[in-house]
Amino acid sequence: MTGAIEPLLRVEGLYARVDRAPDLEVLRGVDLDVGRGEIVGLVGESGSGKTMTALSILRLLPPGIRVTAGSVTFDGRDLLTLGRAELQALRGGRIAMIFQDALRHLNPAFTVGDQIEAVIRAHNSRLGPKEVRARAVELLTQVQIVDPEARLRSYPHQFSGGMAQRVMIAMALSGSPELLLADEPTSALDVTVQAEILLLLRRIARQRGMSVLFISHNLGAVWQLCDRVIVMYAGQVVETAATAELVEAPAHPYSTALLKALPRLTIDQPELASIPGSMPGLHAIPSGCAFHPRCELAVDACSLETPPMVQVATDHHARCILATPMSLPGTAEVRQALASITPLPNPPPQGGRGPATPNPSPQGGREPAAPNPPPQGGRGPAAPNSPPQGARGAASPDPAAVGRGAS
Repeated sequence: MTGAIEPLLRVEGLYARVDRAPDLEVLRGVDLDVGRGEIVGLVGESGSGKTMTALSILRLLPPGIRVTAGSVTFDGRDLLTLGRAELQALRGGRIAMIFQDALRHLNPAFTVGDQIEAVIRAHNSRLGPKEVRARAVELLTQVQIVDPEARLRSYPHQFSGGMAQRVMIAMALSGSPELLLADEPTSALDVTVQAEILLLLRRIARQRGMSVLFISHNLGAVWQLCDRVIVMYAGQVVETAATAELVEAPAHPYSTALLKALPRLTIDQPELASIPGSMPGLHAIPSGCAFHPRCELAVDACSLETPPMVQVATDHHARCILATPMSLPGTAEVRQALASITPLPNPPPQGGRGPATPNPSPQGGREPAAPNPPPQGGRGPAAPNSPPQGARGAASPDPAAVGRGAS
């Protein structure tokens, strides 16, 4: 992103390494930014460094991996230099995160209401119990959960995957974040539910003016949701451009290969195109351009040194010595293929920016309610409908589900 306006989030020269093997670089000089009110997609194959980048922003990297260089600036403050108390105040507050697999991040021993209210209290200590409960009901209403007051008394096992993801979104919104990090929020959901969640995220982001870093391997979802796209490969950013521009004229061979691999519904395609080889492991990052062993355009110079990011058009950059906009044959078919993966009404216009005003939520698009709890005395689901009296367990629900954790 260029221009005089300072972005809300700016990551510069970010490196992360494995402690016990310093030569293994998880992130290799990541540069990215997210503007105020902007929805940015972060795409790439599994192992490209997308999730590690998001975890680095909130200093939530797993044990044994640490940031060794670079800066993460949020609203003018470098998050990598903040003290623990300052960082904890931001996590789940001004910056929130939605993790993959919602059911795995909800505590099965506590009701959904307990867990949402714990996060609300963590960032709004002056609210009384009635105000906290009212806020929880309001949040579930915003994410279009039917009968929110009753569902606050439900346990996570009584929710479908899509409903659980809505709960995670509600928890993330409880601190009124300015920046939302959404890590594959639709990866475990069927196509219909994916579309509902994407519509929900787009509506909420536009209503609140909230910035979103949307991490996904689903190019269709990114095409429909995001204003701008950042492509990662082997721990590096290799291309960044407005969504429509990248789809119509990608400048890096990896971006081109990803788009060519899309199934086309309108042309005779006896077999799907694929990218030869696989993402290199940390111990086997090739010299020079990391993509060159898989690139059909590679020349000898590609293996000699890592190419810098070069500008190929206004606000369009690529990391390739051959970088030039590549007009794909059948661009209209590419756009149609992207839209068919996760169909949403009103995709972003050709300029790449999303709609200025939110779309109304689809009528009748809500998921069916989870089964009612079993009658008293009957055998119910594996998880209890209420915590057993005197049972040993966690003293209270953990607000870490929306990004609070150890630095």
